[in-house]
This record gives sequence, C-alpha cells and structure tokens, in this order.
Amino acid sequence: MSHLDLIAFDGDDTLWHNERSYREGRERFRRLLARAGVVMSSEEIEVCVNRTEVANLAYYGYGVSSFVLSLAETAIELTGGRIGGGDLRDLIDLAKQMLTEDVELFPGAEETLTTLAASSPLMLITKGDLLHQRSKLERSGLVGCFRYVEVVSHKTTDVYTSILSRHGVAPERFVMIGNSLRSDILPVVEAGGWAVHVPAAVSWSHEEAEAPAHLHGRFVEVPALERVPEAIRTLVRRSP
Repeated sequence: MSHLDLIAFDGDDTLWHNERSYREGRERFRRLLARAGVVMSSEEIEVCVNRTEVANLAYYGYGVSSFVLSLAETAIELTGGRIGGGDLRDLIDLAKQMLTEDVELFPGAEETLTTLAASSPLMLITKGDLLHQRSKLERSGLVGCFRYVEVVSHKTTDVYTSILSRHGVAPERFVMIGNSLRSDILPVVEAGGWAVHVPAAVSWSHEEAEAPAHLHGRFVEVPALERVPEAIRTLVRRSP
C-alpha cells in the first residue's frame, strides 16, 4: 500500500474537547441533588448516572439529549419522584448550554488535518445527535478540511463496513484516527482497516476497552494529534 484512499477522524475528544463538559454537567447535577436533599459524592453520582446512560443507549443513542434525559431519570429515581419542576428546568438549561458552548480544538488539530488533506481525502465519522454534531463541526472551523461527514448512532464493525462500502473504499486502504479504543479503533481493525489511537486525558469510562494482542499490529498509539501523520506513515510501511 503506497497510499490511503481515505483517512477518517473522530470528532469528540479527538479533535475537540467534549467529555469535560459532561463531567461539569455531572457536578452540576450533584449540586442539584444536594438541594433536593440527596447528598452523594462525585464518585457515587458517576456510578448512578453511567448506569442509567448505558441502559438508555438503546433508546436515545449518544449525545447531550441522551445525557440530560438520563440525568432527569436518575434524579427521579434518587429523590423518589420528589424532584421539582424548577430542578428539571435547570437540567433543560444545562442541555441548552452544552449544545451551544464554544468548540475548543485540541492542539495541532487544524494543522494535522490540513497536512493530511493535501494528499488524501478526509472524512469525519462521529456519533451522537446529527444536528449537534453538524453544528459543532461548523463552529470548529474545520469543516473545510473534510470531503465527507458521517454522523452515526453507534460505531460498530458493521457500521464502518457499511460506510466504506458506500464510498467504494477497501478496508485495507482506510485508516481511522480517534481517542476511543472501543468505538474508533477496535471496530475498524476488525473490519480490516488500520487505526491511530490518540488517547484523551478525559474520556467517558464506557469508551474504555482492552485491545486483543493479535490486533496490536493494526494500529498505532500516539500521544498527540501532531504525531498522527508520522503514525500513518508507519502503518503504510507496515501494510502488505
């Protein structure tokens, strides 16, 4: 393989900050519960909210709307239905704040995309609410770097295979860059593609995963976006 037919990037916590907003949202939720008479530690809140979020993924998918609906459900359960309308209004305000907050890029995001776009077409593959993800991309200033944009509800091997088939790209000529082993790396490698893992300092615990030893040769881990072009060259040399 002398070159790649398609290079794809994840958005949230790969190109721009995301999870820290959810952490701040959980802390705001903890204070809301305290006002309602339910005193819990941040760790206890994390466990309760995560349990509800994961259970709700099949209904709401990923994103701010799913998160805030899960907060409301958790509040109702923890207060025995005593949560007030004013507190629920605070959760609605939280959702609106998260949906409209500024998009802060990680260092090197724009430079890395510009460098890679000069030689290969780029695609954004991100999961969550379509309107919100499109809005974040527009506000990020990176929209001009991408030839294609795919917003999906889940990232599985079948989803990646479908995207590649639709665009006429063979898996072995495709590389995905992302912060999540569970969503961005392992499904792509299992589909026959290549991947670059860029771990984020703050990530949702649900995205954690262990990579089987036999898959390690199919992806490279780097500490920052600036190292992605070098990592891709390594994968190109490693391929048959």
